Amino acid sequence: MGHVHRNLLNLSLILGLFSLASCDDSLIYEENKGLDGMTWKASEPITFQVDIQDTLQACNFYFNLRHGEDYSFSNIFVFMKTTFPNGEAARDTMEFTLQQPDGKWIGSGLGDLRDNQILFKQNLKFPLRGTYTFSLEQAMRQEELPHVSEVGLRIAKFEAPK
Repeated sequence: MGHVHRNLLNLSLILGLFSLASCDDSLIYEENKGLDGMTWKASEPITFQVDIQDTLQACNFYFNLRHGEDYSFSNIFVFMKTTFPNGEAARDTMEFTLQQPDGKWIGSGLGDLRDNQILFKQNLKFPLRGTYTFSLEQAMRQEELPHVSEVGLRIAKFEAPK
């Protein structure tokens, strides 16, 4: 009986966590992709495809990054290519700060992994309905960028400050 009770408790905890995760009404899209060997290769862009039907909703865009504390830099440069549903494309170069001037990591986390969710575009609307492709490429002037375990993209509804 104790074994069954413990399994039911574990199941309840798991279902509770899923229900908490699904309560974010502002979320439009979020996906994180793991990197083999905790290395982000410049020659291997990370691609996300997002189907958008609402062109009236203003959105915020976030860059998600999980890295180890052995990451060698205080920042990261990223190229982002956006391909629109009509085939046109735009390219941005972005820099994200990962460390404070005193050397303390900005991201949250336990152990030696740091999670960052960094706002990089705010209050933007999608101009067209259809599938957008976002391709992220590390731009740190070295082919292999070690101690990066996940890269992701989050798109959420813009909410004006209260």
